[in-house]
Amino acid sequence: MSLDFNADEIFEIACQIERNGADFYQQMSEKISHDPTRKMLVEFVAMEKAHENVFKAMRKELSAGEKGKTVFDPDEETLAYLHAMADIHVFDTEAEDDFTLSDDLGEAAKARKILRAAINREWGSIALYLGMKELVPDNLGREKIDGIIKEEMRHVNLLTRSLTGLKG
Repeated sequence: MSLDFNADEIFEIACQIERNGADFYQQMSEKISHDPTRKMLVEFVAMEKAHENVFKAMRKELSAGEKGKTVFDPDEETLAYLHAMADIHVFDTEAEDDFTLSDDLGEAAKARKILRAAINREWGSIALYLGMKELVPDNLGREKIDGIIKEEMRHVNLLTRSLTGLKG
């Protein structure tokens, strides 16, 4: 037996991932003194918060059918499962505490390490959405997940350009 999800549930998780992402970028901005990278990370905090608002707005536009329950779930275990996926597999809230930047690293090396970690997390979110999209039936808003994926791909592009532009 497989579980099906609806677009509404995926958008709720997308909002959680954006909050986790904003926390990650905020923490990373406080760990580096390389001005251009710190400034970019602070901008990503704002972008993640803006994405959360975009996803909330997209969620409000869903039809009643796209919000339809797929299984009897009075304890909302399906949603708890999705929240756990967002917290553990994308912007792992506990892993951020373990993320260390050695004092012997130069600022450019720290910036590269942070940017690589950010790119990996953004790709993780894309992988999660691609997988979740397959679990959303067409009549429950499958195509709406593409908007989330496109936004996350834009983040990967921005981060990658920043990484390749680093000197030192």
